[in-house]
Amino acid sequence: MTHRVTITLDEETFAFLNDVASSNRSAYINQLLKQEHKNFLREALRKANQEEAEDTYQEELQEWDSTLSDGLAAND
Repeated sequence: MTHRVTITLDEETFAFLNDVASSNRSAYINQLLKQEHKNFLREALRKANQEEAEDTYQEELQEWDSTLSDGLAAND
């Protein structure tokens, strides 16, 4: 599904768009926005991973990991 939008560009930006987009400005803008969306998601994921790494529950998990065997021998 596609949608039509109307945008306003200044003279310099419009000239640049015409130079780089050839005959299909819509496809060029669409590709730019898709790439920006990927960048946005990548940054959000990086931020979430960083917050998780700083969270103290990781330390608590390590403490609990030491109790996994709880002195019991593994059944091989």
